[in-house]
Amino acid sequence: MSQGEAAGRGTAKPQDQGWAWMVLLAAVVLQGLTLGFPPCIGIFFTDLQHEFQASNSETSWFPSIMVAVLHGGGPLCSILVKRFGCRFVVMLGGLLSGLGMVSSSFCKSISQLYLTAGLITGLGSCFSFQAGVTVLGYYFVRWRTLANAVASTGVSLGFTLWPLLSQYLLDEMGWRNTFLIFGGILLNGCVCGAIMRPIQLASGSLPQSAKPEEEPGSRAEETQLSNGASPHHPTLQQHTKRTKCFQMLQKYLAFDIFCQNKGYQIYTIGVTWMMMGFALPHVYLVPYAIHNGVEERKAALLISVIGLINIFIRPFTGLLSGHRVFTGRRIYLFSLAVLLCGLSNFICVISAEFSVLILYCVILSVAMSGVGALTFQVLMDVVEMDRFSSALGLFTILESTTLLIGAPLTGFLVDITSDFHYVFYTSSFFLISAALFMGFSFCALEKKNKLREASKAHLDNPSRYQYSEMSTEPKAVSQSPPAVEYITSI
Repeated sequence: MSQGEAAGRGTAKPQDQGWAWMVLLAAVVLQGLTLGFPPCIGIFFTDLQHEFQASNSETSWFPSIMVAVLHGGGPLCSILVKRFGCRFVVMLGGLLSGLGMVSSSFCKSISQLYLTAGLITGLGSCFSFQAGVTVLGYYFVRWRTLANAVASTGVSLGFTLWPLLSQYLLDEMGWRNTFLIFGGILLNGCVCGAIMRPIQLASGSLPQSAKPEEEPGSRAEETQLSNGASPHHPTLQQHTKRTKCFQMLQKYLAFDIFCQNKGYQIYTIGVTWMMMGFALPHVYLVPYAIHNGVEERKAALLISVIGLINIFIRPFTGLLSGHRVFTGRRIYLFSLAVLLCGLSNFICVISAEFSVLILYCVILSVAMSGVGALTFQVLMDVVEMDRFSSALGLFTILESTTLLIGAPLTGFLVDITSDFHYVFYTSSFFLISAALFMGFSFCALEKKNKLREASKAHLDNPSRYQYSEMSTEPKAVSQSPPAVEYITSI
């Protein structure tokens, strides 16, 4: 035992110290290059419309595809990480991101942008981001919450710097040369991946292997063989394929958890509905400001203000929500942040002056910080950690579906009405309704669980409730045999 413990300590030395902090720095840069990049696309919205003579709905498909693939490629990323490791997947993501943006600078139609900057760059960003977050879990144990909070500041840095750089390059070189330069910048994801070298952990601390997950299939095979069936029998092969397919779906897409876990079900439905309106301000805020007479440089500054506030608020929100006072109550903080996001959109409807839009960005940024810091923490609260990866796969795929269709549908509404106010009306509707649904549903679920636990405790241990009534009687009158007493005590 002592030798195993010593070996475990020796192999776990890189955790929480030394090179782990370089990996954390790489994760900060990586999140700025991936999650922090899509919001700056709104700055090119008007130029792309004029270049390709496209409508609002057609142009909005480009950033929507990028964001949807970024969030929905999680299961594919998990398979690649399991097969090749985090370092390879991060570097592959950086290569794809750069290649997608370089290719987009040569596009001749808006539909080609869907493939290059939308699909290829989005997939590369997904690989880099999710593999980068995964590797932090290996390098940090004691300081994992702090590491995730610090890494998330990279998103805020990206929010702040990408719009400023985009507007400067757009004014000086045009959107094609800007996309070409962006491709070179995104290739730095390969450098970040090179820093994330594999870590050797103690054998006891490694994640569970795939053997337990393959047991059902092997058991089915053994049953067939014991009954005299040949391993090459067509029926047996077909049954084995179905079993393996079911195991893969259960591993990466947790439909069983979705059907059985009410908390996960409510949260997944609420976030999926919320994402229909969450990304709309990022896509349409700059075009809305320019449409109402705000200068292009000032309009680009609005996205930077959101990122600048996020730098300071997001880590604070993450650390505050980690306090034990909020244990089990993070979903209500999350619902409150989503509600504030929805209510803040009405500020844009009141006025489109630059000073009013700055106020809107400050309030929206505070609310977004809460949403960004709590999204995955709440998911960890409602799902057991041994099934978290599969629950996350289904969660990201469902939310990416609404992220994909939200902006184009709203753009179609703007094309019909020629009124950008409908962007903020639509966003508020989805955000407010999602916040109320999650808040009230979890409140009702919590009350139901408390009643169930109280009734179960009463049935499991009735002597606890009868003791005070029977305490005055002699001990010899006890009706419970010794065996029952022992079972109750256990």
